[in-house]
This record gives sequence, structure tokens and C-alpha cells, in this order.
Amino acid sequence: MTKRSFFGILIVVLIAVVQVNAQDLEHYKQIVKELSSSKYQGRGYAKDGANKAGKYLVKEFTNAGVDEVICQPFTLDINTFPRRMKMWVDGKKQIPGVDFTVREFNPTIKGEFGLYHIDTAHYDSEKIFADLAKPENQNVFVVCDFMFSYKHGKDFKRMQSKDFSPVAGILFTWEEPMKFYKAYGEKVFPKPVIWVPYRFPKDAKTIKLNMDNKFLKDYECFNVIGKVEGRKHDSCYVFTAHYDHLGNLGRRVFYAGANDNASGTAAIVTLAAYYAKNKPEYDMYFIAFSGEDANLRGSEYFAKNPIVPLEQIKYLFNIDMIGDNNPVQYCEASDEGMRGFALFEQINNENHYFKALNRGQLAANSDHYPFATRHVPCIFLENEEGDAFKYYHTIYDTYENAIFDSYEPIFKIVTDFIKRY
Repeated sequence: MTKRSFFGILIVVLIAVVQVNAQDLEHYKQIVKELSSSKYQGRGYAKDGANKAGKYLVKEFTNAGVDEVICQPFTLDINTFPRRMKMWVDGKKQIPGVDFTVREFNPTIKGEFGLYHIDTAHYDSEKIFADLAKPENQNVFVVCDFMFSYKHGKDFKRMQSKDFSPVAGILFTWEEPMKFYKAYGEKVFPKPVIWVPYRFPKDAKTIKLNMDNKFLKDYECFNVIGKVEGRKHDSCYVFTAHYDHLGNLGRRVFYAGANDNASGTAAIVTLAAYYAKNKPEYDMYFIAFSGEDANLRGSEYFAKNPIVPLEQIKYLFNIDMIGDNNPVQYCEASDEGMRGFALFEQINNENHYFKALNRGQLAANSDHYPFATRHVPCIFLENEEGDAFKYYHTIYDTYENAIFDSYEPIFKIVTDFIKRY
């Protein structure tokens, strides 16, 4: 063999080694772009977007070369808004997702209503309820700053009661861009709550509404699980991310959810491909949950019905909303997860993947929580407060606004941890 031939082969081998061991940024971007496209309508439930995304992930895990793909079905009750979503203020048409959003538990509401603006500077609850009892204030929508109402929760709870007939609903003013939620959509409340921006006209007299809800009872969805077999089967590592999102706000508006959480879902698919090519010491599970934005339904179901005993999990990484650029990485750790957190910090300090790690208090804010409460060692990774974070739960969380700075350092710090833990 000539020297030239030897070095040629060596270069090919080195390139192959780098390709096997490196994260795949282009494939990662491709998955984020696909999941946040109109094809999946915000990966919600009314138009079956979540389940369509789940079927796409089955193909992605299969193409990644995992040893097994499992679909774990479960059901949930969820309120949705795939139909009419129209609102006018003093005759001026409003844009859903821009000029207003609705609370996830809203009923169908149609009609024209007067507005009663709360005087927060001279708040007097007795006077307000006396005013609302007057004939000219019957069947009105109360308008108030949300944070102010939060301080006077007892009064506003009374206004929202089905037995308090003068109030037809509430308009809460809130910051922009307008956010939408699904967590408390498992039931329908008797009166609607609508969020509008602070720029909502303080002298507005009327609103006209034509809004439909569609309540789905026992809606069938599923978690998608990819398994890569290791050399040992008595313990395992688990990587999780949720692939569902908020779905629709009317016929034409959907929440793309590129950062939340196509970004984390794409990460676990590429991690699955990496470990399929680099046989691990222990079994690896890659779980894409549905139902997270509906109050952690998929992860809670799995934690109650695990396909692998929870006590066999050496460590779990939950990856959520990493499509951002904050150089400080937010994370949470379970009590049992703290025994590995010092190593996690050490790896970051040695390699400078992030400027710092900001460990927050454990909370029920993503899919790690059902495992943390069951004593599974876990770390939650979420890149908060970057330039994309302002689009969280808004119609602007699109592929065009996603940022990919955090993907490679997340990939490296996690795989380094697995090697050394």
C-alpha cells in the first residue's frame, strides 16, 4: 500500500468516525420544520394533528435504526376550537391569536354584549356588584387587568359563577403577544374568558362574538417509544420530549410549536440515531409524549403504566423548548437526579457548552415531573429567556422564528454525561 493510499483510507475512516459520533444538525432542522408545518395543524387534537405527528415519528424512529418502536395508546378529554372563532369590538373585526385568545375551557358563545370596565384605581367591590345588578348592565362582559383580578380572586370567581346572571363572561387584559393554553381544557366552564392585549380600547362599548368549541371525550392518542438495545439490560437511560402542541384557534389559525416542542422532539430522534449507530452499554428508550400541553397526560400515563420498571432507569433527560439561544441553560433536577448533577455541571465547566447552568426549583411544568415524583433520577433541560422565548405559546412560534444554537451543546453535554455517569 502506498503512503498516499494509506492516508486516503485514514481520512475516509476519520470522516466516518466523525459522522457516526456527531450530532446531525441538518436532520434536526428538517424534523423541526416538518413538525411545525401546516400539515400537522399545531399538533393538536381536533384535526388529528397530534396523531399525524405521532405516525411521522414512528417512521423517523424506524429510519433512525432503533431496534423497536412501540406506540402506547391512552385517552384524554379535551376542549378544542377548530371552527368559528370571531370577535368584533365596536364593530371592528379582531384577529384570533393577535387581538385575542380564549381560555381552554370556554364554551360556545354567540351574541352581542355590552362591556363593563372595572375601575382598578378606585376599586370598590360592593359598588361594582351594585352596578352589575342594574338593568342597563345585564348580560355584560367584565373587562379587567388579569393581574389585578388575580389579587381579587374571590370577587372574580363570583362573577364567573353560572349563578351570577349579570355577567356573561370576562375579558382579561394581558401582555402581547397573546398566549394560548390547553392545560385546563379537560372540562367546559359555563362562562367564557377571553384574553385581550393591554391596547384593548378603554372606551369600548360592545363586543360581538361567534365562537364554537368542540369537546372531545375519550380522545385516543399515543406515546411513541423508540428502543435501542444495549449490551446490558438490567438498567436503562431514558430521553423524553413531548410532540403535541396547542392545535387550532379557529379554522385558519394554528400554533406551529417549533420551539415548543418540535425542538426537543427532534433532539431525541437524532439521539436515537446516534445510539443506534454507537451501541450503548445499557438499553436506551426515546419517548415522544403526547398530551403534555393538556396537563402532562402522556407522561403521567406512562409513569403509571411503564414498559420498563421505573427503578431500572439510571437517568432520564427531558428535553423541552431548546430552539433558542440563551447561553445560560435552564434545568431542573429531581431529588434523586441531584446525585448526577455535580457531574453534569463538571462536564459543562470542562467543555464550556453553556456559559452557566441555571438550576430552578422542580415544578410540574413538563414531562419529567411524573417521573421525579416517583423517585426517578432526572434532569429537565429547557432553554429559557432567549430571543425565541417571547413566542412561547403564541402563533409566532414558527420554524422561521426558531433558533438552533442550543441543539449541539445539549446533544454533547447529554452524551458526555452518559459516557461518564
